[in-house]
Amino acid sequence: MKRVFKWSAAVLSAALLVLAALVAHTIYFKPLKLDWFYTRLFAVFALQSPEQLSAMRILPGWLDFSSAKLDDATPAHEQKMADLAKDALVTLKRYDRNELDREGQLSYDTLNYYLQTQVDGEPFKLHDFPVNQLHGVQSALPDFLVQTHEVESKADAENYITRLKLFPQKFSQLTEGLKLREARGIIPPRFTVEKVLVQMQGMIAQAPQQHVLYVSFKQKLDKIPAGEMDADTRKRLLSQVEAAVQEQVYPAYRGLIAYFTALQPKAQRNDGAWSLPNGDAYYAWCVRQHTTSAMTPQQVHDLGLAEVARVSGEMDAILKLQGLSDGSVGARVQQLASRPEQQYPNTPAGKKDMLGRYQVILDEINSGIGRAFDIRPSLGVKVEQIPAASEATAPGAYYSEGSFDGSRPGIFYANMRNPGETPKFVMRTLAYHEGIPGHHFQVAIAQELSDVPFFRRVIGFTAYAEGWALYAERLAYEQGYEKDELDNLGRLREEMLRSTRLVIDTGIHYKHWTREQGISYMMENTGMQEGDATAEVERYMVDPGQALAYKAGMVRILAMREHAKQELGAKFDLKQFHNEVLSHGSLPLAVLERVIDDWIARRKQGG
Repeated sequence: MKRVFKWSAAVLSAALLVLAALVAHTIYFKPLKLDWFYTRLFAVFALQSPEQLSAMRILPGWLDFSSAKLDDATPAHEQKMADLAKDALVTLKRYDRNELDREGQLSYDTLNYYLQTQVDGEPFKLHDFPVNQLHGVQSALPDFLVQTHEVESKADAENYITRLKLFPQKFSQLTEGLKLREARGIIPPRFTVEKVLVQMQGMIAQAPQQHVLYVSFKQKLDKIPAGEMDADTRKRLLSQVEAAVQEQVYPAYRGLIAYFTALQPKAQRNDGAWSLPNGDAYYAWCVRQHTTSAMTPQQVHDLGLAEVARVSGEMDAILKLQGLSDGSVGARVQQLASRPEQQYPNTPAGKKDMLGRYQVILDEINSGIGRAFDIRPSLGVKVEQIPAASEATAPGAYYSEGSFDGSRPGIFYANMRNPGETPKFVMRTLAYHEGIPGHHFQVAIAQELSDVPFFRRVIGFTAYAEGWALYAERLAYEQGYEKDELDNLGRLREEMLRSTRLVIDTGIHYKHWTREQGISYMMENTGMQEGDATAEVERYMVDPGQALAYKAGMVRILAMREHAKQELGAKFDLKQFHNEVLSHGSLPLAVLERVIDDWIARRKQGG
C-alpha cells in the first residue's frame, strides 16, 4: 500500500516562491534532473491560474500573490498556454525514458500523453464556447467567488473586492475571444445564446444587496469573530462590495449581454461539432481527449447501442417485478419515479431532508467500504446545495474537490431546484458517484499522494475520473450498498444514462442527429422528463466528447478487473486492485492498463 499524507503548505509555498523567481530564466532550458523539470512545469502552469491557486490553497497568506487576481481570458493567453505545452513536450522528450525506474516511467508517460493531447488540440483551441449555459464564465466566475474564495480576514475581504472590480476586464477579455471565434465561423448554438442571455439578465435583475456576490460575502464576513474585525470595518467592506457589484459587476454583464443580443440573429442553428470549421477532425480529437483511447466515433456509437440494449434488459426485469410491463423502459421508469413515495416535496423542509439523506448515505458507506479498500483519504466530504443563482442550468449533482491544506473538505453539490427531479431510488447511486467511493475517494487520494511529482496529484483525465466514479456505482452495488431492487434500478438508470450518452453524443456530433432526436432518444431509454433530457443533450452539444468518458472509462476499468481475476485466480485481491487503480493519481487508460498488467506480473511472482 502506498503511504499517503498531506504535503505542508509551507513546503509547497517555498518551492513555488523559489520557482517563481527562476521561471523567467529557466523556462527554455532543460533542468539537470527530470523531477526538477516536473516541479518547474507545475509552477509555470500554476502561476498562469490565480483562480486555481485559490482553489488548491497551497499558498499561505504571507506568500499569497494570486488571490486578488483572475485568470487571463484573452486569446493571446490561450496561445501562450498552447506554446507552453509545445515547449514542455519538446523538453520532456530530451530525457531518456529508458533510464527511469517503473514509477519514473509512469510519470513520464502520463505527462507525455497529456502534453501530446494538448499539442494535437492546438488547431481547435478556439472551437469551444467559453460562454455557455452549463459552465460558462458568466456563471462560473460568480460560483468561484461564492464557493472557493475564502473570506477569513480583512485581507481576504479586500482581495474579494479587488476581484469584483476585475469583472469588466475579465468580460472584456472574454468578448475579445468571442469576437475572434465569431469571425472564424464558430458561433454557439441558438439555445445557448438564448439561455445565457436569460441567465445574465437574471444576474443583474436584483438590487446589489440581494445579489449572491453580496449575500455570500456578508455570510462569510459574519463568521469572522468580533474580536478579529470591528463593526466599522465590516460596514466599510460591505459598502465596498455593494459599490463594486453596482459599478463594476453589473456593467460588465451589460456589456456581455449587448454582445450576445447582437449575436442572436446569427445563431440560428442547433448543430453539432460537424458544423464547425474542420468539425469532423475536431470531434475526433474530442473523442480521443475524453476517452484517452484510439476509439473512433463509430466504435463509440456501436458500444453505446450494445450497452443500451444490455442495460435495458436488466431494467425491464426489475420493472416487471414492480408490476410495470407495458410501454418503453423509459416510460415505465418515469411512472415509478413520479409516485409520491419516491419524491421529496419542493419545500424548504423537503430540500433540507433530501440533503440530510444524502449525508446519511455517505456516512453509512464510509463506515463500511473498508472491506473493499485499504487506501483511504483523510479529507472528509460533505453535502451542500448548489447555489440558487446557478441551479437553473446546473447539472443534478457535481463534486468539488477539497483544498490541499485541508481547510475545505470535498463537497458533493446537489441541485435542489426541484427535488422531484431526483427520485429517492436514485439518491444512493448519485451519492456513491459524487462522493464515496467515487469522485471524492479518487480525487482526495490523489491529492494526498506522496513520492510522486506534484503534477500527478492534480492532473486530470476525464475517462479515468468519470470511469472510476461510474465503476464506484457498480462497486457499491456489488458490496451490498444498494439496499433493494429499486435502489438497483436507480443504479441501472444512471448506467443507462451514461450508455445513451455514447449514442447521443456521437449521434449529434458525428452522425448529424438533431437536438430533438437526442432528446427523444434520451427520454425513451432513461425515463427522464423532457426538461431534464433537454438539459442533458444541450450539455453534450456545448462540450463535445466529455459525456463519452463515463461509460468508456467504466468499461475499461471493469475489463482490467476481469482480466486480473482471470490471470490471478485465487491470488486476486480486490483491495490491492483498487490500490493500483487509485494510488498513482489520474492516468490515461492505456497507462493504467500497463499499471495493472505490471501488478498482475508481480502477483504471479509472489510480490
